[in-house]
Amino acid sequence: MLIIPAIDLKDGNCVRLLKGEEGTETVFSESPADTAKKWERCGAKWIHVVDLDGAFRGNPRNFEAVEEIVRSVSSNVQVGGGIRNIATVEKYLEIGIKRAIIGTSAFTDRPFLENICKRFPGKIAVGIDTRGGKIALRGWKETIDASIAETMFVLRDIGVSIVIHTNVDRDGTMEGIDTTSINNFLSLCPLPVIVSGGIASLADLREIESIGDNKLLGAILGKSLYTGSINLKNSIQRFQK
Repeated sequence: MLIIPAIDLKDGNCVRLLKGEEGTETVFSESPADTAKKWERCGAKWIHVVDLDGAFRGNPRNFEAVEEIVRSVSSNVQVGGGIRNIATVEKYLEIGIKRAIIGTSAFTDRPFLENICKRFPGKIAVGIDTRGGKIALRGWKETIDASIAETMFVLRDIGVSIVIHTNVDRDGTMEGIDTTSINNFLSLCPLPVIVSGGIASLADLREIESIGDNKLLGAILGKSLYTGSINLKNSIQRFQK
């Protein structure tokens, strides 16, 4: 199981939000690149980066900070937040991003998703963020009534390589994971999955590991790392086989 540290960017800073709500951010670092180097020293093979301004506004706003992160580490970097056209995907891949995460536009612009999956096989992930059991879009401000099960098989057939599933109701709360929600999601998804949202302790990671589903590739850690409730180096040594 991959243990993946998160770096959420807002106004060029490394922040964390509560349940993804704009205006709830706490700034943890004014140097995201230094944070990325810290996570790499702990053994992180992947770093998860989200442009929150991009997610809220509909187009990337922290490209320079992302580029600096990529230049600063040899770890693989995946990025999401406001990626809604081919030019943005190309720009990110050109600077060394290994995986582009598509959120809102995966549901509002299927031709775009089909196009980039064909052009960049293995490089495109889709973020399936759920609030109250429904898929959340546009920086988690809206939900839609699309069937999660049907959506998953459509994404598979289009050529999406992996799904990043975030439980918005738990994200940033430090309440612990919702195991039932994770199991339900995995039962509906034919694609590899990375989970996030609410992971607060090693007990949560042990519970995720115990699910034992081969589709479950990893877990993204955010606030738990920044508050010190989980030690990244120790968790990588313990869980990352």
